[in-house]
Amino acid sequence: MPRDPKKPSRRDQARRTPQRARRAPLVNPSAPATPDELHEFLRERLKITCPRSPMLEGHAAPFEYLCHSFFESATPRDLVLWANRGGGKTFLGAVATLLDLVFKPGIDIRILGGSADQSRRMLEHLRALFDPATDPHLAAMVEGGMTGRRIRLVNGSSVEILSQSHTSVRGTRVQILRCDEADLFKKDVWRAAQFVTRSKRCGPFMVAGRVECLSTMHRPHGIMHDIVAECAAGSRRLFKWGVLDVLETCGPAHRCTAPDGPDCPLLPECAGRAKATTPPGGHFIIADAIGQKRRSSLGDWQAEMLCLRPRRSGAVLEDFDPARHVGRWRFSAGSLRTDLGGFIPCASFLCGMDFGIRGDGVILWASLAESGDLYILDECIRPGLTIHQQADLIIAGNPGEGHEPWPLPQWIGCDPSGANQDHHGRSCVNTLRERGLATAHSRGGLQEGLEFIRARLRPADGSPPRLFIHDRCHKLIEAMTRYHYPEDKPQSLVPVKDGHDHPVDALRYLVRCLETRGAAKAGVYAR
Repeated sequence: MPRDPKKPSRRDQARRTPQRARRAPLVNPSAPATPDELHEFLRERLKITCPRSPMLEGHAAPFEYLCHSFFESATPRDLVLWANRGGGKTFLGAVATLLDLVFKPGIDIRILGGSADQSRRMLEHLRALFDPATDPHLAAMVEGGMTGRRIRLVNGSSVEILSQSHTSVRGTRVQILRCDEADLFKKDVWRAAQFVTRSKRCGPFMVAGRVECLSTMHRPHGIMHDIVAECAAGSRRLFKWGVLDVLETCGPAHRCTAPDGPDCPLLPECAGRAKATTPPGGHFIIADAIGQKRRSSLGDWQAEMLCLRPRRSGAVLEDFDPARHVGRWRFSAGSLRTDLGGFIPCASFLCGMDFGIRGDGVILWASLAESGDLYILDECIRPGLTIHQQADLIIAGNPGEGHEPWPLPQWIGCDPSGANQDHHGRSCVNTLRERGLATAHSRGGLQEGLEFIRARLRPADGSPPRLFIHDRCHKLIEAMTRYHYPEDKPQSLVPVKDGHDHPVDALRYLVRCLETRGAAKAGVYAR
């Protein structure tokens, strides 16, 4: 029978039928309602076993991150995942993205990596999870073919990678932005990324607009350091794990101690915990962890693999260690007393000062022990402080919580340029003298002053440190940690002036006066 020319052919009908209708999923899975159901879904459908408990106290298990990301009840919604290299951050970010796409219809997600390769790596993991060989029913939910930049499902959910640029970020309005390796981000792009999310109801879930940050933290001056600090204020939720928390269960092939040979290289960190974990454990192979530890320095191992602190390469004061140089003492009647009842006789009470003409004004209160050790006891670091306000604070003794007002300093170590007079014949030093405060300065270069600080932090003869900082001096401690040289100029010996230089400058002026001519000869201007 001839075909009716007015009736469209089957091929034309297929072309006019929306692809979403032609590619209906074989199975529409119901959303997991509990952590146990979520863990079972990962195990049965994706063949993924995710550790549910950390090995180290204070760390998080990878499964905790997936639960917080998937279930929309916990707050704060913005989160930070700080984990070791090879710790599964990018892969778990892809798993979290799959869960959102499948169970939250209509959701829009963007992946922003520290580099284009980093963004593509998460999408490659996601493409593998949607592969028919992994789960044909999930693969049937994909609408059309998966491209190198985008995946869209028949339920209206989509994910796309963004480039590290203002143009790419600023034109985006999505529910979730997953930032991979944020420590490599440009700061202006990171700031712009904070405004691209918006909340939306996606099926049974009310998805809160949020930014998820997944990264190592290998730079003391990087973006990740700032982001982790925000977690302490409660604006973001922090999940942290190291290589031990994702280590496989240790079998008989490895022994913690060997009577006829060396102990296991991981014993100082592991302490046999990997033997006690119930199989299957994490994904990180023990032999790989041992090999990487043998090939790396202690600092890189602690920063990149244990996630204890940022790597200190590029730091100006690399020898500063809060575990050695930060403590707590009480100043009373010309002496310092420790929490354990120790007694440290003091020779004099001093101040270090940075005038803050173009930045923060800084005052450091310090006690010089009879042994020559210097104890920084308090700080006042504020923007916009005038020299008159700084003088008032010193005279008042900066009374704060937990201590009486500090005594007047014997002298104040300050910037030599403070003695320069302006067009009115005035100077910062003159102002302090008129208020009855003695000042001291010692002219010299930046590098020489920094060397004086380094010598007190870690004497070359191996003797104990001679510089200590009270734990109430939060900004000085942060500055000592994050003061750094420019990354793009590896031969430069001039530190970056990004705000962390001011507290260190005040300390440098004080220490330089002590080391060059002594307290009595350090160019003191009498009261």
